[in-house]
Amino acid sequence: MKIPEKVIVSFLALCAAMTVLITAGILYTLGAETIRFFNEVSIVDFLTDTQWTPLFSDKHFGILPLLTGTILTSFIAIFFALPIGLTIAVYMNEYAPSSFSTRVKPILEILAAVPTVVYGYFALTVVTPFLQNFIPSLSSFNALSAGFVMGIMIIPLISSLSQDALYEVPKSLREASYGLGATRLQTSFNVLVPAASSGIIVSVILAISRAVGETMIVAIAAGMQPNMTLDPTVPIQTITTYIVQISMGDVPHGSLEYRTIFAAGISLFVLTFTLNNLSFWFKKKYQQKYE
Repeated sequence: MKIPEKVIVSFLALCAAMTVLITAGILYTLGAETIRFFNEVSIVDFLTDTQWTPLFSDKHFGILPLLTGTILTSFIAIFFALPIGLTIAVYMNEYAPSSFSTRVKPILEILAAVPTVVYGYFALTVVTPFLQNFIPSLSSFNALSAGFVMGIMIIPLISSLSQDALYEVPKSLREASYGLGATRLQTSFNVLVPAASSGIIVSVILAISRAVGETMIVAIAAGMQPNMTLDPTVPIQTITTYIVQISMGDVPHGSLEYRTIFAAGISLFVLTFTLNNLSFWFKKKYQQKYE
């Protein structure tokens, strides 16, 4: 191997090692402070207590209210984004002319580039007042508006990955369906979507992971009240929102209250790590299916 090639290979190896080292550093930072936190707080209480009030005089450290708020907003986002994103993917892949898809796809992906703080204020000042016309009891800060706008944000992710999955379906399946007399609509949703289901599931899992880690939308539009509820019309607090609240507040550095953000952070890390590995498993299965 020539010297310039060795330099390039070494540089690439260094870049790959840096990602591993950065991940290890994040885990060390979270893990060290989390261990100190659990030296003072029972992990059983952390996982089972239904109250999260570390800043109150009557302190409770149950992560369930934050976890419930995170899951609730993510579920609303997926419930809104999945049918729209999948419909866009089917249309772009099966109905739209290639020239139209080439022009529209980059425009659609602009939604993913909009700063999330803009989405947050859009949810607070536009979506919430609009929904209050139909739901008078809707709180000014609520999970419903935040979830809807998060859904708008992840539509490009679902549509783009789903379109790629549909594109990988062999043409022979389309031709066989048309040969049996199926319409284009029947072929699209009864043949192609089931055949590309593994890839579509991967897009959904990655979109959920993106929604779970969202911060500014829920911080602005969903409120900061850790309620353990599945009612989307009331204020809630997510794990990311709590981390922002404590990080920008007046909590003394190194205190038990401050260490709660590391315990919450490790919980969020485990959740997103699980989702990402689940999507990797589905992707591997999907790739093997068409090899």
